[in-house]
Amino acid sequence: MARSDDESLHHIVVVGGGAGGLELVTRLGNTLGKRGKARITLIDGSRTHVWKPLLHEVAAGSMDEDRHELDYLAHSHWHHFRFRFGRMVGLDRERRLVHLAPTHDEEGDEITPARSFQYDTLVIAIGSTTNDFGTPGAKEHAIALETPEEAARFNRRIVNACYRAHTQPEPIRPGQLHVTIIGAGATGTELSAELHRTTRAVVAYGLDKIDPDRDLKITLVEAGPRILPALPERLAASTSELLHGLGVQVRTGAKVTRVTGTGVELADGSFIDSELVVWAAGVKGPDVLKDIGGLETTRTNQLVVEPTLQTTRDKDIFAMGDCAACPRPEGGLVPPRAQAAHQQAAHLYGQIRRRLAGKPLKPFVYRDFGSLVSLGHYSTVGSLMGFAVGRSMFIEGLFARLMYKSLYKMHEMALHGFLKVALDTVVRSIVRRTEPQVKLH
Repeated sequence: MARSDDESLHHIVVVGGGAGGLELVTRLGNTLGKRGKARITLIDGSRTHVWKPLLHEVAAGSMDEDRHELDYLAHSHWHHFRFRFGRMVGLDRERRLVHLAPTHDEEGDEITPARSFQYDTLVIAIGSTTNDFGTPGAKEHAIALETPEEAARFNRRIVNACYRAHTQPEPIRPGQLHVTIIGAGATGTELSAELHRTTRAVVAYGLDKIDPDRDLKITLVEAGPRILPALPERLAASTSELLHGLGVQVRTGAKVTRVTGTGVELADGSFIDSELVVWAAGVKGPDVLKDIGGLETTRTNQLVVEPTLQTTRDKDIFAMGDCAACPRPEGGLVPPRAQAAHQQAAHLYGQIRRRLAGKPLKPFVYRDFGSLVSLGHYSTVGSLMGFAVGRSMFIEGLFARLMYKSLYKMHEMALHGFLKVALDTVVRSIVRRTEPQVKLH
């Protein structure tokens, strides 16, 4: 069991270094940790962080994750908290212990042993995973863009597929360079537009045996009646029209029954030839939350929390982000969006400070600032809330694109501050002009 030498310090443990969890420990470290008022610890099964809404760009090759990833260990050193590498596998609420599994390298050698960390306040922020609903073949033949590693693996697969098609002596097979994206939410829709551009960019660098219009095909599959089901219908219609103009095939009302090595079977008996499949449909809480510590969960493994973000069965444990089922006063739950995690991180920072001061906690109130969908270099569409009571404003084009980029900049500024983000933005812009506009390896 790992424990601070200073037993008088309040131990705050945050499990999960995603958008919300990382912003929270950074703020806590810069204040409570720096002043020696609490011991802050971040636990994550990865050693680096990439903002999850950018993973479709990593998968498409339009973004090099190496230039945008953050090293947890270095960041913890600079911001006065501890980082501990490992995945949570259990919870002892009586002894207030978080149990971690051992970690291993590619050769199977142990990096870190099984360990336990003690807490006084625990925040669980481990996000969500893709829900394949038990569809046969999904785990074996489809890639889910849950981590930077998976996104990079898909990018390598599609670049390798283009090299293979260019150099093989036989004609390109039906479906060989076809990509089927299952799930037309924000991730699937944005990925379809990004892939349309980047696959053509890869071919344009000299893979002249491939005819983009004939050989490259992208199909977006959605079980519901329209794409972007969680967003306003007008936004979905505008996006669908743009995708149609790009040549992306959109199939709605299409339920997937099986994924194979050569394509996707649908409930109506049809088959989509495709050797590259991405599963972007449905989300659920990670399986580790099913029975963890006897905490209350939903059927999709989310931790049920009070409006204060405290779990219903343990007031010392908070949950935030996609892994938390947080009620809204008007009914329903806080949606799984980056803006929700950002707001919850800011709220929990205040909650923890109030908790340490012995003050009553406040309920979290989610403010919906609207929705934005980036279609790469082609367009960005969205709706912004709050311009009038009960109304939203539909936006698109350059202004929408700037608003979309500002969401990421807000996340970066929460981690690094304005000056560093401004300098880094300038450097990235200069480097971007001297390198290929798509990742080729």
